[in-house]
Formats: sequence, structure tokens, C-alpha cells
Amino acid sequence: MARERILIVDDSEMNRSILTDMLDSEFDITEAENGVQAVSILQKESTKFSLVLLDIVMPEMDGFDVLRVMNRFHWIEDVPVIMVSAETASTQIERAYELGATDFIMRPFDASIVHRRVVNTILLYAKQKKLLGIVEQQIYEKEQNSSFMVDILSHIVEFRNGESGLHIRHVRTLTDFLLRKLCEATDRYQLSETDISVISMASALHDIGKMGIDEKILNKPGRLTDEEFAVMKTHTTIGAKMLEDLPVHQSNPLVIRAYEICRWHHERYDGRGYPDGIKGDEIPISAQIVALADVYDALTSERVYKKAIPHEEAVKMILEGKCGCFNPLMLQCLKENADSIREALKLDLTDHSPRHQIRNFADAVIHSKGGGASERTLRLLDYERMKHNFYAAMSEEIQFEYTTETDILMLSPWGANRLGLPENIINPKSNMALSALLGEGWWQRIAADLQKTSPEKPETGREEQLLLGGEYRWHKIILRAIWSEETPATLTGVIGKAVDVHEAHTRFDELKEKSIRDPLTKLLNRAGVREQIEKKIQNYPTHKYALACFDIDFFKLANDEHGHLFGDKVLSYIAQRLDHSIRTSDLCARIGGDEFLILFEYDTDIGPIIARIFRALCGEIDGFTVNVSMGVYEMHEEGETYEELFHRADQALYFSKRSGRAQYHLYDDSMKDILTDSEEEQANTDHHREENS
Repeated sequence: MARERILIVDDSEMNRSILTDMLDSEFDITEAENGVQAVSILQKESTKFSLVLLDIVMPEMDGFDVLRVMNRFHWIEDVPVIMVSAETASTQIERAYELGATDFIMRPFDASIVHRRVVNTILLYAKQKKLLGIVEQQIYEKEQNSSFMVDILSHIVEFRNGESGLHIRHVRTLTDFLLRKLCEATDRYQLSETDISVISMASALHDIGKMGIDEKILNKPGRLTDEEFAVMKTHTTIGAKMLEDLPVHQSNPLVIRAYEICRWHHERYDGRGYPDGIKGDEIPISAQIVALADVYDALTSERVYKKAIPHEEAVKMILEGKCGCFNPLMLQCLKENADSIREALKLDLTDHSPRHQIRNFADAVIHSKGGGASERTLRLLDYERMKHNFYAAMSEEIQFEYTTETDILMLSPWGANRLGLPENIINPKSNMALSALLGEGWWQRIAADLQKTSPEKPETGREEQLLLGGEYRWHKIILRAIWSEETPATLTGVIGKAVDVHEAHTRFDELKEKSIRDPLTKLLNRAGVREQIEKKIQNYPTHKYALACFDIDFFKLANDEHGHLFGDKVLSYIAQRLDHSIRTSDLCARIGGDEFLILFEYDTDIGPIIARIFRALCGEIDGFTVNVSMGVYEMHEEGETYEELFHRADQALYFSKRSGRAQYHLYDDSMKDILTDSEEEQANTDHHREENS
């Protein structure tokens, strides 16, 4: 076992010799005859010394000057110093302590006192270093767990979205980077270190609403149609609703920030964004900063519908306003720090909290004065635990971690409640409740999987049946092995999650159903009805179909004179009348504003069907006369697309409106050119994707 090293600094060879004789049986001794020589030695190998015995009065550089240099280079934080002197003046002793000396030894030397003080000081610093390492490791592991949770959510969202798996991590890193630069540039937003950490973490959730968007739209190679873009935009409100529906944590800062980001990260500073059209600093700074980070990464990343744009061109496009309107202060930060962005993305993508930053924080905790050190540490660990538990509740998955050192399996609160087990299980290998849930031999199966991992490829997984509520349910178990950093690396634990396969599919189906329904009328929306019409025509191509488009006459007048709540009442009235006048096999939808669509089958004469539906829709509500204008197109041949059906019904609708409203007409070829070029262009505007392709 290597011995501790001590540096003895004294201009008297006799004093150095006496101290060496007292200590060299237990320690390796290095001598320096003055302060300059001592500094030179420490500069080369300060980390190799466990203690410095330092004389005060020396030529060239005295002991106080050596202490100042050790403070300047922070050596004093890791190498304790015992001052050696014949001086007994209290001012000298006080000065030495102020400069960081740990103890004081008077000459002439007493061998037992020197030995005891040297040993005590080395042991004290060794314990302090061990405590620092424990705190550092705890913080690091909690950050790793949070980072792992971000990876899980990133994978869930981006697996469906067809984007690079780094998009969410890029947005998180850029959010942190830009927030710090913004705080350096202005005190306008008064963001604390905690605020920055919470916003950066919450940015990982900015696109969770895309879980409710049809994959055909998410991964479409080209531009989106009007209908598809309208559906895509709903990912902001879907994500916000997911957070709003959380049964717990509503007052949690992370949930509050995540809601802001989900709902408003596509708003623009000039008020031309969505979903609410708010502008300026009405948009929370969290959503503003994530919007900029999202746009930059969307531009510089390759997607299914576009190639990656070079960094310099992307920055230029943003600064020139080609990608939307952003806060001028943020654009200034982007401009001034453009060269640093690429470096920021290269750093910390696999470990968002670098070890050196964690060590600095842990070191500050250990060296802080007074009784606040443990309190600060607990606050930080509680904060990390809160983030971990939030993600567990958010994803409704059984999440867990296990370390070989403690032999304790720790379950997330949601997971423990789901399984009916305590959150901490000692010696899980022998736990009867776990064996009942997972079956005999479960530990051996998982251990065998973990042994196949490596530090370079730590992920693995398997499918297991869990006995829940008296029935076996298949779960996908995803594991990430934790390997030690020494060589050779050893397996020290695992973190992971178990996902109920059936419930995951059910949640996805529920989200999909919400995404294709109009929230006010509960009718299908434009994208939902289009998908079902295409399915119906494909499955039953020989049937006779007719498509009717209609809107409410003078609906704007109802809004202007009676208010938007009354307008909503009129729309709900129309939806109810539709529900009572069509068959269950027919399809109806609200496709935008006061526009509605109906697809129905018929056998011979379509006239009586249209007349009956038209009459049912006209009436009166609270003194307002409800009339509609309608256009109808009969499908004439197999192979006609949804676009063709809709376009011709729309032309018939325009004919009805130009003929005086409150009437319906069936399409014929005389209506083919009813729309002017400008009206046609307006009706078929091709929106850009919201990712700024």
C-alpha cells in the first residue's frame, strides 16, 4: 500500500532533518529549503502530497506568501498545511489561519505532538475527501437517472416522430446554453440557477403532444396539406392537456414550466404563432427560449422531409426573420454566441451535468461554513428525486434502480403503488413478493441479460409476464447496466423500467382518438374524417357515395353581435342536429370554423336524403335564424380521391353561396370554374411545416 507523502518546507536544514526523523518511518518525505522551491514542487505534483509542513520565516518567499500562492491555485483545498514556527504572537497565528492553514506547531518540537497532529490532519482530510466523493457520486447518480428518464421520453416521442434521437437532448442543451447567455446579457427575466435547471429539464417535454398525432402526418416526406398542418398544430394543446390532466404535481415548478413550453413553444414574438396567438413577453420566457432552440436544431438536423442546413446558414436565416419572429434580446444572444453553439452541443450530450461541475458543487457543500452543508445537499438530492418521480408518474411506468453496494431495489412511487410493494426492497433476490410477481428465477434471467452488456453498450431488455390483480400481463422491461469507472470495469447496479404493453397501446389509442376529434362538437376533425373516408372508399369501392360540404350563413354576425360563446352554442346546435339526421354508417365532421362535411351512402335517388338533412339543419336558436349553404357531389367512378370529392363539393357550396345562400345544390360540370384563381389559391394554401422546413 502506497504511503502518504509530506512536503517539509523550512530554510533550516536542522529543522527539516528533525521533522524527517520523526515522520519518515510512516510517511514519504520531500524537502524544500525555501518558499520558491516549495511552490515549484507543488506546481508539478500538488496532488501527490497529503500534507505540507510550512515554516513562516524564510528568505526569498516566506510561509505567508506560499499560502497565498496555494490559495490562488486552489491547492490549499486539497492539501492541508500545518505552520511551523517559534513565533508565538497571536497576530501571526491568526494570519496563518486566515490564509487557510489547518494547524500550528511550535518549536522546539515535541515528537509525540508533531506525530499526533500530522496523523490527525491527514486523517481529517482523507475523511473529507471520502465525503466529497460520496456527495459527488450521489449527485452524479441522480443526474444520471434524470438524464436516463429524458432519454426514455426522447425515445418514446422520437421513435414515432422519425426524428434524430438527439433532437430532445439538443434542445435541452441549447435551452440551458441560451438561458445562461440571456442572463449574462440582461437582468430582465431574473432567472435563478434553479429556474435554468427546471426550464432546461422541462424542455425535454416540448413535443410530447406528438404522441397523439398520426404517424402518417408526422413522417410525411413532403409538405403538409392544410388539413394535415391543422392536425400537426394540435400537438401543442395535446401536450398541454396531458400535463393538465396529471392527477398530482400540478403546483410543481417542473410541471408548470413544462405546460408553458408544451402549449406555447410555437408562439411568435409578433403574435403570429399558435395555438393562442399571444405575443411579446405574454409568451413565457421558457417557451420563447425553447422555440429558438427547437428552430435551430430543426434547421441543422436532417429529417424525412429535408436535408440538414449548415450552422452558419441556419443562424443567418433565424437572424433575418426567415423562421419566425423572436425576442430581440434572444437574437442578440444568438448572434454574439453563434460560434459557441456547436461546441455546446458537442459537450454534455451523454452526461448533461459534467463531473467537474458536480465536483465543484459538492466541494462547495463540504467546505461551506456553518450548519448548512447537509441541508443544501438534501435539498439538491430532493430536487433530483422530485424530477425522477415526476417523469415516472408522467409516463405511468414502473421505474426502478438497484445497486450492488447496498443490495436495495428502489421503486418509483408510482411503480411501487402499481405493484403493491414498498419503495425500497432490501435483498430483492430473496423477496417472496417479487418472486410471486415475476415468477421463479426472475433474478437469474435479468442477471444473465446484464452480464451480456458492457460499459460501451449498457442497454438491454426482455419481456416478462407480471402477475397484477390476479392476471398475468406482458411487460417490456428495459434495463441500463451501471458499470464502474475503474479498469477492469465491474457491474455495480442497474436502472430501468417496465412498461405494460397492453396499457401502452391503449394510451396511444386514446391519444389518437383525441387527436382526430373536434374538442367543441366532438365530431371528427378534418384529418380524422379524411382518414375514415379514404378507408371506407378503399374497403367498399363499389358502393355509391355522396359528399356534402356546408357552412352556416352569416355565422360571423352571430359572433359579432352575440359573442363567441354564443357562436360556440350555434356550432354545438348544428352538431346535435347532424347527429339526429344522419345514419350511424354515415360520417360527419367539423372541418374548420363554421364548415362541416358529411359523407353518406345511397342506393337510387339522392334528392330526398339531401332535402331531409338540409331541413334538419335549419332552425332558430335564441332568436338567431340558423340557415346553411350546402354543396353536394355524387361520386361517379371508382378511384376518385378524397381531394377530388372535397374539391367538387366545395365548388357546389360556392355556387349555393353565390346564388343567395340558404340553399343546396348538387355539383355538375357547369360549376367546374366557379372558383376564381385567387379563391382557389386561398382555399388551397400550402402551409409550411411548423418545424420550419
